[in-house]
Amino acid sequence: MYVFIKNGQIINEGKQYKSDILIKNEIIVKIGENIEKPENCEEFDAEGMIILPGIIDTHVHFREPGLTEKANIFSDSRAAAAGGITSFIDMPNTIPPTLSIENLNVKFEIAKQNSIINYSFFLGAGNNNLNEILNVNPNEIAGIKIFMGASTGNMCVNNPEFLEEIFKQSKILIAVHCEDDEIIKNNLLKYKRIYGEKIPIKFHSKIRSEEACLKSTMFAVKLAEKYNSKLHILHISTEKEINLLNNRLLGQKNLSTETCVNYLWFSENDYKKFGTKIKCNPAIKTEKDRLALIKSLKTGKIDTIATDHAPHTLEEKNNNYCEAPSGIPSIQHSLQMMIDLFQKGYFSLPEIVKFMCHNPADLFQIEKRGYLKENYFADIAIIKLNEAHEVNKSNIFYKCKWSPLENYIFNSKIIATFVNGKKVFNNNKIIETKNTKQLKFNRI
Repeated sequence: MYVFIKNGQIINEGKQYKSDILIKNEIIVKIGENIEKPENCEEFDAEGMIILPGIIDTHVHFREPGLTEKANIFSDSRAAAAGGITSFIDMPNTIPPTLSIENLNVKFEIAKQNSIINYSFFLGAGNNNLNEILNVNPNEIAGIKIFMGASTGNMCVNNPEFLEEIFKQSKILIAVHCEDDEIIKNNLLKYKRIYGEKIPIKFHSKIRSEEACLKSTMFAVKLAEKYNSKLHILHISTEKEINLLNNRLLGQKNLSTETCVNYLWFSENDYKKFGTKIKCNPAIKTEKDRLALIKSLKTGKIDTIATDHAPHTLEEKNNNYCEAPSGIPSIQHSLQMMIDLFQKGYFSLPEIVKFMCHNPADLFQIEKRGYLKENYFADIAIIKLNEAHEVNKSNIFYKCKWSPLENYIFNSKIIATFVNGKKVFNNNKIIETKNTKQLKFNRI
């Protein structure tokens, strides 16, 4: 089966150029101009459109199993496809938590049956599952996820000796959520003494403060330095963390960093408009932090952009500050948000591809994805710039059916998404396919 994509502007490896792409079955077999089109070939005319490698979102919460009133792999992989995302890596804080290889395999089977994009998972660290961590196949999972010093359900790891053993013995990437729980609890008590249970949402960034992030990040970096561990710091949200890393492991292969699109888009000034809809952990912080994160991406101090896609029901989110859960559904619109930032002059298109495609593939050592290259899997996003696209409930694919971006009009539109050579999204419609694959990692 051949697919021929013609006349598009390819954005890949720092360059933009007009080219055709020929796909055979799952693989890109030819990139260039004037490719001879085979007979009986599906054709897609990308005239006036840009062609990117499919986005790899290395940080999502698809809520399955156990929290499927919020989302599931079936629903939110479709939302991802509608946003040009072709691969996801899901986090372990489900019910039950993904702390064992047995529970990990349950999630792989669900994704195999229900996802329409490529998939992988993190194995979570608890306080007593070292054997599971040491026995997992490093070529089959993205890494080990540690909620380090921050309470998230029953996933907080607060045993220092166990943390030492993970950093000492793990042979694969360790991804850490860094917030100090003691600082957060003390800050929360301070504001409860003033406001009771009716704390204004604007104080979220003061409760889950930059100091809470910094203390926990410093601890993780020290452990990584001590044991030469491969450390990936998730959802950096503050300028102070960046300055810390700049003076320590930055530039070494064993340290990588992520920020999330919500920290590049919103600032604490937006709490007044959006309220608890943009409550997330770590908290969205100041405009100064937002601009520092953008600068740090452009200067190479932050490596990747993910979403931390974390849906909740609208009923849950409409509670008061103390009761509303943290998390924002964002995967369907993350690429459009980044293109909007390009259109406002913050990033170039090649930079977006670097942060959302190339660097995730390289840092996680994902096999044959993240680039438009011959002999790579044909994961492709096709976008039309300068076409209005309004976000509304009729075109939101999340199971939770809401977004803080409702009524926002983007000046770009995701036209089509190909996963392993198969079109899974086209002109606002999901196309059912069973062509997805478990991601593989080229490690040991």
